[in-house]
Amino acid sequence: MSWNPGRRRVRLGLLLLVGVVCVGAAWFWLVEGFSLVDAVYQTVMTVTTVGYGEIEPLGTRGRIFASVLMITGVGVALYAIVGLIEDVLENQLDRWGRKRMERQIEHLRDHVVLCGYGRVGRGIVPLLRGRSPVVVVDRGADNVVEAQDAGLLAVVGDTTDDDVLRAAGITRAATLVVSVQTDADAISTVLSARALNPGLRIVSRANAASSEAKLVRAGVDHVVNPLRLGADRLATFALQPAVADFADLVGPGAGEAFRLEQVVVLAASPLAGRTMAECRIREATGALVLALREPGGAFESNPGPDTVLGAGATLVVIGTPEQLAALDDCLRTGRGPA
Repeated sequence: MSWNPGRRRVRLGLLLLVGVVCVGAAWFWLVEGFSLVDAVYQTVMTVTTVGYGEIEPLGTRGRIFASVLMITGVGVALYAIVGLIEDVLENQLDRWGRKRMERQIEHLRDHVVLCGYGRVGRGIVPLLRGRSPVVVVDRGADNVVEAQDAGLLAVVGDTTDDDVLRAAGITRAATLVVSVQTDADAISTVLSARALNPGLRIVSRANAASSEAKLVRAGVDHVVNPLRLGADRLATFALQPAVADFADLVGPGAGEAFRLEQVVVLAASPLAGRTMAECRIREATGALVLALREPGGAFESNPGPDTVLGAGATLVVIGTPEQLAALDDCLRTGRGPA
């Protein structure tokens, strides 16, 4: 962990003060002819401005040097004192900030815990923010400070440590995203998190294809291999550019043209138990239902008019933000937009 500015200033000030004393003692000893002990004593009295006077009379040259030494010593001492005050205040503010952050995390429910704030982790955050609160966990203090500067709740520590995961609210979280440097750390993190929260949905990055099966056995629900995804994207652009362009159009962070979303039909929804024909989702909202999956079942693409929307069913839909908002309202009230 890097020193804070106040602590660096204190250390530098003390080093400079020692240097001033050494230079002053050398002058009084070698130039003014004082004994070594008297030279050090005279220097300390001059630098600290205690006003005991001169051990032996000084000439004009000696008094000019003593004046410069006094001003320099006072300046260096003030520099160190300001650094000490800054260090104390920073430590106190850090403690207050940590306590405030801990209180904020304690009040979170169904949030996302992101383990690893490297390049991939930084890229994930903009896609998560606005949809769910995010708590970052990283063992690098600099990464945690960067996350906090970006307005995120962040905890510094080993992602495989149960206490660190608890501090991030893992027992109350809905989702864990693991994007750490090594697959071994990812597996250990997943094992710890799964033991603390058996119902947690876990998504993890795999750096090597050989680690994917191990991560699944450890408890990961979805494994993402960036190299494989990159290869698939390159092949799609090469062979099916229109498909790739459309995927970009509806993908995360693509903008406001179209969005691909999943919505859940709650038991309290007026549409639960009704057929697709009765719901008239397309006519009422403009959103298009691409697929439907009942709890524990497989996806049914392009569900027909006789398909029943059971409670807990997941719909995969595409539409503009306005159409998706209208669909959300329709699921809650059973009515389309006026």
